[in-house]
Amino acid sequence: MTSKAGTGSSTKAGLVLLTLAAGQFLMALDSSVMNVSIATVADDVGTTVTGIQGAITAYTLVMAMFMIPGGKVGVIIGRKRAFMIGCVIYGCGSLTTALAPNLPVLLFGWSFLEGVGAALILPAIVALVAGNFAAERRPAAYGLVAAAGAVAIAVGPIIGGVATTYFSWRWVFAGEVLIVLGILMLARHVADAPTGARRPLDLVGAALSALGLGIFVYGVLRSDEWGWFRPKADAPSWLGISLVVWLMLAGLLLIRLFLRWEARMVEQRKEPLVDPELLRNRQLTGGLTMFFFQYLVQMGVFFVVPLYLSVALGLSALKTGARILPLSVTLLAAAILIPRLLPNVSPRRVVRFGILALLAGAVVLMAALDADAGAEIVTIPLLLIGLGMGALASQLGAVTVSAVPDRQSAEVGGIQNAVTNLGASIGTALAGSILIAALTASFLTSVEQNEAIPADVKSTATVELQSGVPFLSDAQLKDALDEAGTSEEVTQAALDANEAARLDGLRAALAILALASLLALFFTRRIPTTQPGSPEP
Repeated sequence: MTSKAGTGSSTKAGLVLLTLAAGQFLMALDSSVMNVSIATVADDVGTTVTGIQGAITAYTLVMAMFMIPGGKVGVIIGRKRAFMIGCVIYGCGSLTTALAPNLPVLLFGWSFLEGVGAALILPAIVALVAGNFAAERRPAAYGLVAAAGAVAIAVGPIIGGVATTYFSWRWVFAGEVLIVLGILMLARHVADAPTGARRPLDLVGAALSALGLGIFVYGVLRSDEWGWFRPKADAPSWLGISLVVWLMLAGLLLIRLFLRWEARMVEQRKEPLVDPELLRNRQLTGGLTMFFFQYLVQMGVFFVVPLYLSVALGLSALKTGARILPLSVTLLAAAILIPRLLPNVSPRRVVRFGILALLAGAVVLMAALDADAGAEIVTIPLLLIGLGMGALASQLGAVTVSAVPDRQSAEVGGIQNAVTNLGASIGTALAGSILIAALTASFLTSVEQNEAIPADVKSTATVELQSGVPFLSDAQLKDALDEAGTSEEVTQAALDANEAARLDGLRAALAILALASLLALFFTRRIPTTQPGSPEP
């Protein structure tokens, strides 16, 4: 059995934690950095904004497809080796991206190589925390590792904004190569668990899980453009229903076939990719459900709040990032202090507190949104949301891993990261689609009821905008209307309607995130009431 860093020197434990937290930080940094640099990157590599958005989608898809097989690879070759190989692949992808002259090279480096690297690294991190820290120290370790990922998402816009404004977006990816080299140097302090007998990888199971998760996530990611159920104008459909529905159903069917195949592998005494018995573990499924809801709400918030700050208020990427920083403060405080000050607290109680904090943050922000409101209104809601995220981070990793023997921690890591990937994808897509739907309905209603707008303009707007009104700033809309040659009266009416509709869209998106938080409370009974390693009361 591997020695635990928690029982050795505190310096070694700190280095192990720094190594794994740096890996988690790196995995979460890319998308948040790229989101504020999309237009610049598109111009630099000779493509369109749509092309870069496609690269972001492809990166998410590759991670979703290979996360479960990536966890199993760690079981076969060793968690530490999988972690280091993943870092090397990821570093090669970052270097390729930094030097990319065109979109195909960018897709290969960022979307494929970095996605494959992440699929090896993330499950290994979960297993390596379990292998290097004693049970009583795992909540704090998992909390800090998870917090590192969330902080990366929060500070990403600042890093991306500084790099794009004063240097080049390429320097971000070059910097990632240096971070990878640092992680590889520190990795010698990380202990590994013995791999045991080598067994072949379940290739059929890997293919079924990859296709199932990939098709499902792809359907979710296309929902904004194609529509969830009713197809948007010119969007693909079948039997009058958006292709999104059929892709999600096909993905679920393949996942069902995957589970049946895995059960058959167990019956034949062969090594499955994932033991279906794991999914009958009440504590494990409870933790996975909470991870799903946490990332759904978390990524929804990281979608909505920057839109309000950067588009509605017109703040720069740097100022937007600075306004999001309060979330990082309470997130880190909760992730560090809860395990330290309350080592024996009930995980269920902390998880419920965390969910209630997420709910309160979403509701307070929804209530504070107003036409005369400024950037300061996001501070208290983000402090609450960060507190909730930190509270959940301090418990959920230990809850899922402690539900199974340590030898299955890498498999749990693969499943856990697949679930968080699903939650993040659905959260972003759901918040985006609800926002656009409410924005469109509000804008068209305002236009229809405004007597200053001519009937022919109303008719044209209804036809051309029924598939979705874009989320535009006042300056963007004014430029478009001036180019179209509309009168000053019509322009002002449209600006007023757009301002009100933006707020309605943001409130609707926050309402769905608050509803998701409320729904999560009903699944907390599967979270244990005692800490890992503590005797049952």
